[in-house]
Amino acid sequence: MARDNEWKNLGGLVFSTNPDVNLNQQEEEEETLDAADQKLRIWLDRKKRKGKAVTLITGFEGNDEDLKGLAKSLKTYCGVGGSAKDGEILVQGDQRDKVLKFLLDKGYSQTKKSGG
Repeated sequence: MARDNEWKNLGGLVFSTNPDVNLNQQEEEEETLDAADQKLRIWLDRKKRKGKAVTLITGFEGNDEDLKGLAKSLKTYCGVGGSAKDGEILVQGDQRDKVLKFLLDKGYSQTKKSGG
């Protein structure tokens, strides 16, 4: 069974003709930028959601653990649901003003409302 876990850690790589490829390499975890260095944008999005609005926060640079922690804080603050993946946070409903206030209070000084 240990062999199965080794294959999963390769990210789907089965064979390579590249002599420089290292099959035993571990992915380095991305470091999260400081709050003041993050350039976050807050959008109102209705695409592919049957007309329901969500607040979309894009531009987060860091690891998934920090992204999910920020998303949880935002959802709790706004009192709604949502999700976080691929550097984006979705918060249900039009929460742009609340999200902007929360992020600015937490030190995300380069945060802006964009579009719409």
